[in-house]
Amino acid sequence: MNKPVILTGLRANGELHLGNYLGGMLPMVQLQAKYAGEYQVNMFVPDLHSFTTPIDHGKLYLQIVQNLKLFVAAGLDISNDDTYIYRQSYVPMHSELTWILDCFTYFGELSRMTEFKDKASRLGHESISVGLYNYPALMAADILLYAAKYVPVGDDQRQHIELTRDIALRMNNKFNKDLFVVPAEWTEQVAFAERDAGVRIKSLRNPTKKMSKSIDDPAGTILLTDAPEAAVKKIMGAETDSLGVIHYDIEAQPGISNLLQILALLINEPLSRVADTWDGKTAYSDLKKAVANEVKVFLHDFQTKLAAVNEADLLRKLEASEFLMRDVAGQRLYKIQQAVGLRP
Repeated sequence: MNKPVILTGLRANGELHLGNYLGGMLPMVQLQAKYAGEYQVNMFVPDLHSFTTPIDHGKLYLQIVQNLKLFVAAGLDISNDDTYIYRQSYVPMHSELTWILDCFTYFGELSRMTEFKDKASRLGHESISVGLYNYPALMAADILLYAAKYVPVGDDQRQHIELTRDIALRMNNKFNKDLFVVPAEWTEQVAFAERDAGVRIKSLRNPTKKMSKSIDDPAGTILLTDAPEAAVKKIMGAETDSLGVIHYDIEAQPGISNLLQILALLINEPLSRVADTWDGKTAYSDLKKAVANEVKVFLHDFQTKLAAVNEADLLRKLEASEFLMRDVAGQRLYKIQQAVGLRP
């Protein structure tokens, strides 16, 4: 296991939706296909992150397995020898390193995290957990345990990558310049993933907000388990605007721009080309029909693949990867424990 590491997380809880697929799952699968062989690809399940906000804990374990099956249906090759799939909580070194990193992370740094402030504003102060505040340190542990240089994530995680770099540099300077591999800075991360910016699919009913199952937005969210015909109705009912002319303009026409982005990703065409094709046309219904048809075809094919996923093979891959990752993470944690004075 001497290849450079790409690390990214596979969401643990909640039903996954079209935005998750286009913005997270598809890029992961593409990265695996492109780089496995040249890189070690760590695709872990951040299950400890899952209850930083309220969830149904009785469903968590089954949701983890189900969501992993969704990733396999999306094209993740679990037979690839350079790819490791493991659950965060099954490698206890993640939690132990987090406490050490906590002690070298500043209160002000965590207070400035935009995602924390956004989620905290929705939950209300009485419902904000310490875990929600602290989880960027756990994310840093997830990355630094495996010397990952590249961490393909959405642009909403940019601050967390920058914080991870700051913590790594701070501890390298204090203890040992080789203690941690410092992840690449953000512009290099984006260039490596070959995306100009992170994809953020918006709600069909409120296109100023991202598509999300974490808020009550059933009409604006297309679940990967939705019946294709139900998804068509959601697309046809998508909010647009009263301008009457199609242009790709996120600020002035967020609903239209969202539909164009969904269409471009589903047909695997550059967004600029798709936007040019539709630019200046006046029939919003035609654009909706085109998007609805692609979504319908996609869901039918995806759900057929999901039904064919072999759960026993998936669990064997998980257990084998977790065995290896405990060894890798344990060796790195011991080095860090030595540096901070916990081990001889």
